[in-house]
Amino acid sequence: MKIAITSQNRKTITEHAGMCRKFWVYEVQDQFVVGKSLVELEKEQSFHEVAHADSAAPHPLDGISLLIAGGAGQGLQNRLAQRGVQVVVTTATDPDQAVVDWLKGELALSSEPPHDCDHDRHHHG
Repeated sequence: MKIAITSQNRKTITEHAGMCRKFWVYEVQDQFVVGKSLVELEKEQSFHEVAHADSAAPHPLDGISLLIAGGAGQGLQNRLAQRGVQVVVTTATDPDQAVVDWLKGELALSSEPPHDCDHDRHHHG
């Protein structure tokens, strides 16, 4: 199983998964982390940009089963669900601890409803 975590600053779990370009990717086997790597996306590979392109095209985060983020819009959650990726929005800030907590079933989940990203009303400057 592969778990990706949004971490734009490479230190903490960050919000707005659609715009994030840096992800910690954890390889998990038998409920233990066996590997960790940083995946850095080009701007045009962010989930936000890919949403407007061919969604069937290969992506550097293909193969993940779970995305843990500090925030993710409903549109992104729906698109990733179509690719078989579960999205979890958490209040946790430490990526390593979040994976451990997820594996134990103890990850603190956000009670905030996902936002709807209405691109006609704003931009992501």
